[in-house]
Amino acid sequence: MEQFVIEAIKKILVQNKVPSVALIKGKLSQTVPMPIIISVLGRYKNDPDNFKIDEQKQKSQEPKKNESQTQLDRIESKLDLLLNLLQDSKKTGNS
Repeated sequence: MEQFVIEAIKKILVQNKVPSVALIKGKLSQTVPMPIIISVLGRYKNDPDNFKIDEQKQKSQEPKKNESQTQLDRIESKLDLLLNLLQDSKKTGNS
């Protein structure tokens, strides 16, 4: 189970974030007891170098993040357009 926590910490580090219990829990794909999460997080805080990630792996994940962000931006703009259209139709329907 510790391996799941270690992988979660590495995923957080790839995003250039500082691991915390909440972030780790959010990255876990299965339930892990809190004492294990706290134990592994404590080991990380005592020796962060032990949890280093490959820089090549980190660079390979950056474009995916940018692609996801671009897709998210497109979805948000479409949602804004739909909301505006809905509000306009309500205004003209109520008049």
